[in-house]
Amino acid sequence: MRLIEGLDALLALDLAGTYGESLPGRSAVAVGVFDGVHLGHQRLLHQLLEMASALQALPTVVTFTNHPDQVLHGAAPPLLVSVPHRLRLLRRAGVERLVLLAFEPRLQNMAPREFAAEVLVRSLRCRGLLLGYDSALGKDRAGTPQHFRELGAELGFEVRTGAPFEVDGQPVSSTRIRAAIAAGDLALAHRYLGRFPGAFGTVVHGDARGRRLGFPTANLVPQPGALPPPGVYAVEAIVDGTACPGAANLGTRPTFGGGATPLLEVHLLDFDGDLYGRDLEVTFRRLLRPERAFAGADELRRQIELDIAAVRELSRN
Repeated sequence: MRLIEGLDALLALDLAGTYGESLPGRSAVAVGVFDGVHLGHQRLLHQLLEMASALQALPTVVTFTNHPDQVLHGAAPPLLVSVPHRLRLLRRAGVERLVLLAFEPRLQNMAPREFAAEVLVRSLRCRGLLLGYDSALGKDRAGTPQHFRELGAELGFEVRTGAPFEVDGQPVSSTRIRAAIAAGDLALAHRYLGRFPGAFGTVVHGDARGRRLGFPTANLVPQPGALPPPGVYAVEAIVDGTACPGAANLGTRPTFGGGATPLLEVHLLDFDGDLYGRDLEVTFRRLLRPERAFAGADELRRQIELDIAAVRELSRN
């Protein structure tokens, strides 16, 4: 996946000079935050891939480092996943070119015609634009789907709109997913996301206490995003494209004095490798027990053995 960062880099893009009329020289474009890349987003992205195939263009997403509501209204909901995690999920969904922009005054004040002519047509050589059913792009949210259909007819690109996606009669939304994760309802979050909720971060060196207990852990400080309540979870971590089962403690380690910053300590079953410095994506599959303080290392070790046995049993089912 090619990543283009920043409005200046986007406006300087020369797809025609680089690729000519070959497939990478044309784009089918979707624009949005895509926070969480939930089932509604996944449906839209599937439509984007279909459009790109029909138009012989590269599936391209324009997304933002910050939520536009922060600029437009002075406040925005916390994001479900961090930007790097979102990029990984978009790549997994089949996006081949990704434009990452800061939503800032230059973009905010760009009229729909300017956005269509300069960003879509000149820079991205857009052959097709896919919009959400409630999308409104450009200054003063004047770029409705109908407005872009008119601009597309004039400037030479097709415009389609996606339909709302519902689960159990309710529209899928980041707000509902955030509430489900905060309540620890992993099953409901899974129904909305199409996958279990997770955390993403870089594995850092810890105090090696897990190794001394006989259960080495990969320690990561999760990047900003929605996390379930503190506790011990059955998890899966994606390592080199393979899902590895494990047990993880999410919290502040009260047995050993705790700390202010939540830490995710992941013990992967039957894994023997070096993960230091690597990005790790961990999904929460089931709560095994709440986090609590133990009398000492021996009591904690016995509980960890029970936790791992529970994970093994779950992985067999």
